[in-house]
Amino acid sequence: MRRIISIIIFCIFLVSCFPAAAEAEKGSVNFTKNDRVLILAPHPDDETIGACGAIQNALKKNAKLKVVCYTNGDSNELAFIVYEKRITFRKGEFLHMGEVRRKETVRAMVSLGLKQTDLIFLGYPDFGTPEIFTKYWGKVASYKGLFTRVSKVSYPEAMSPGAPYVGESVLKDIEKIILDFKPTKIFVSHPADVNRDHRSLYLFLQVALWNLEGKINSPQVLPYIIHVARWPLPRGYHPEIALEPPDSLADNGIAWHSLKLTEEEIKIKRDTTAFYKSQNASNPKYLFTFSRSNELFGDFPTLRLDPGDSGEIKWQDLKVYHSLETDPEYKKDEENNIVPDIAYAVSGGRLLARFHLKKKINKDLGVSIFLIGYNRKTDFNKMPKLYIRADSLGLHVRDKKQPLQVKNIEIETQDNELTLKVPLGLLGNPDRILSCARTHPDSLPLDETAWRVIYLQQ
Repeated sequence: MRRIISIIIFCIFLVSCFPAAAEAEKGSVNFTKNDRVLILAPHPDDETIGACGAIQNALKKNAKLKVVCYTNGDSNELAFIVYEKRITFRKGEFLHMGEVRRKETVRAMVSLGLKQTDLIFLGYPDFGTPEIFTKYWGKVASYKGLFTRVSKVSYPEAMSPGAPYVGESVLKDIEKIILDFKPTKIFVSHPADVNRDHRSLYLFLQVALWNLEGKINSPQVLPYIIHVARWPLPRGYHPEIALEPPDSLADNGIAWHSLKLTEEEIKIKRDTTAFYKSQNASNPKYLFTFSRSNELFGDFPTLRLDPGDSGEIKWQDLKVYHSLETDPEYKKDEENNIVPDIAYAVSGGRLLARFHLKKKINKDLGVSIFLIGYNRKTDFNKMPKLYIRADSLGLHVRDKKQPLQVKNIEIETQDNELTLKVPLGLLGNPDRILSCARTHPDSLPLDETAWRVIYLQQ
């Protein structure tokens, strides 16, 4: 009996000594033969950088797989110049680069064991995703690509050739893919990624999944992050090093999931990355930086706003992801970092957004916020998509591309604090909101928070 008790005590001691290992096990990523895995990549190569290990593990379990590239990555001018060894501004040349990148992805994915029929290319504009998501809905001229200068899907191999560059086209394609494939797991770019195509693809996915509620079983969504200032370090191929969450995202409530890779899987990821010659030419070390001993996936928790009782305001404070666009190494710590701390609440039929800045609002400093509502009873293309800017000159409001003269948005300022009060009716009486905030300092880089999902409790 003493021996049994001693063994039990020893086991308890072992467990207490390794809490991190136990926690890591909770955040692992596992696949079964019944999984249907969808990889959403903003650009050709993101599927490999962010999820090549996941693809390998899913294939080993005989899970079904689909890889979808949202753009063909046709507007990377620097990569074009280095790879082609010439400068061009002809739109046909940029479409040519998009075709080069598509073929690289096909070869890379086939090398892993996927079939060409497992790959889908949507062909939407590189750099254009945030503009389309926030502005191009309804009866409006299509978005025009920055370098390609085309306003419709111009790749014959795309899912919907000729589809106009508007939000309805994108949403229709993503919904059809999900409805047909019925994924159990979706890997997608992160809402805190510096690259705005990456962040906005996440938003399109969120809306598509909301639209399909009740038509499919809810899949597990696993965002991967790629672009963060000075992360990961050191650059280059270091298979012995594990990916850890960026410092700026380490304390934001994200539940991180780690997929451990074997030595063979890491080497395969490195070899697969080598297929993207057009991108490796301009930055030989960068893409290989992600061939490490694990892959990381994780999402922000949903914010849930309660209207409260008896006029009580229940604020939900955000742990803001600071400096999406700026490198802290080139700032004096937080001296010039003025990204606001933000809190949200709902009260009296209004959404409240409270910004706590590190400097007072003045003529050279303003804040702005995107408030994009979702209502299950209203087509998303008809919902308001507000952009509100507040500065010392007052309020400036835009719904999609249309400036609005609005008198019922209130603004309160006190010292370094600014509060916006926006009627829910102006947002289309949403039950969910997608939101992102910015600061607009004079002579300083633009600071921007990650996109967050807000649910309004009824």
